[in-house]
Formats: sequence, C-alpha cells, structure tokens
Amino acid sequence: MTMLSMQTTGALLADLGPAAQLRAGRLPRRLTQLLTGLVLYGVSMGLMIRGGLGLDPWDVFHSGVTSHVPLSFGMVVTLVGFVVLLAWIPLRQRPGLGTVANVLVIGAATDATLALTHTPDDLWVRLALTFVGGVLGNGLAGAMYIGAQLGPGPRDGLMTGISRRTGLSIRLVRTVQEIAVVTVGFALGGSVGLGTVVYALAIGPIVQQLLPRLIVPLDSRSVPARRASGASCVAMPAAQEAPA
Repeated sequence: MTMLSMQTTGALLADLGPAAQLRAGRLPRRLTQLLTGLVLYGVSMGLMIRGGLGLDPWDVFHSGVTSHVPLSFGMVVTLVGFVVLLAWIPLRQRPGLGTVANVLVIGAATDATLALTHTPDDLWVRLALTFVGGVLGNGLAGAMYIGAQLGPGPRDGLMTGISRRTGLSIRLVRTVQEIAVVTVGFALGGSVGLGTVVYALAIGPIVQQLLPRLIVPLDSRSVPARRASGASCVAMPAAQEAPA
C-alpha cells in the first residue's frame, strides 16, 4: 500500500480538523464514498498480490513482514497502520474518521479478496490483475477516499506530519519514506518487480486525473476551503497510500 501525494489543479480540498470534517455537510454521501473507496483499495491490493508481478512500496514492506510472522497480509496491514498512528502523537497529527476507517477496512478487504481469488497461470491475466485491478483500481480507490474529505490514511498523515514539523518538502519526505519501506521490505523478502516500478510512476498521475472529479463539495457556509492548485494535497491514497 502506498499513500499518495499529488498536485491537483483547481480542485478544492478543505483543510479541516476531525470535528469540522463531520460538520461539513453531505455526510451520508461522503461516508458512502469513503467506505467504497477503502474497500476498493483493499481489493486492488489483493489483486496486485495475485498478479505476482511486484507490489507498491508499502505493500512490499507488508509482504516482507508477513513472511516472518504468523499473521495474514491484511492483519499485518492493519497492525502496521496502528503502529504508524502512534507516530502521529509526537507530530501532533489528529486522526479523522477516515483515518480510523482506513486502518480497519483496508486490511480486512485485502484478506477477503485473497480468500476469494488465486494467482492465475496465464501471464496476460496476471498483467491485468496487476495493472488494471491493482494500479488503476488503487488510483481510483485513493481518489474516492481522499475526495470524501474525512481525513488522511495513517501513512500519509505520517508523511505530512514529518513535512510540517521539519519544513522538508512533501516530495522529499515521501521519497525517503517509500525508499525506506521498499528497502526494508525487500530485505525481509517482500515482492518487488515490474508492478512496483509501474505503480511508483503511474499512481500520482492517475489520482491527479481522477481526484477533481471525485471531491465531494462541502458546505461552504461552515468550511473554509483552500484551493489546491499548485499545492500538495495528501491522501492519502497511499495512501496515499495505499495499503492506507
């Protein structure tokens, strides 16, 4: 799972605290989109695993850990999410409803997908699972849950929190973070391959194209929105990241 940072041109994303997110209007629509996006995120992660051609950066780490502990892949995703949330405390990050849902839903959806699918023998099916179901599906899912505006995923919150506290650019923090998780994950036996490279190159542009169409407009009377043109808007999702 990677969490996503991207440039959105002309799209409005609100800069809200957790309580304000819930008071910002259109909550049924936003909750529906959030949960749909998170389930799809987990499904896309499972499909990318079944493709067997390499995982996104955070999932390289998750798969490496999974090979050393008696836990399912989804359980590791959830556990890592909770551990990352602990790192928010010194960064003074505040989790939103979407943050907590991210931790609880994505891992369960991934495990359900893995239980219902298998790794196919045909290469063209594996390519489709990796690049259509995995990369494209993950990009759509990330745009959906970011657009719901109910809080970033744990891994993206870590990235933005470090950036805010240190003054380093989000791009630099994200790059260092993802190189670190890929390196550790690969050393632990995680799956690195063509899918990893394609994901790293494609996920930002995919979310950039889809996010403006999936942002749920909030109640302008109660929410001061900031224009995201030229600014980094973070999932999320992976994250952002994505399994996340």
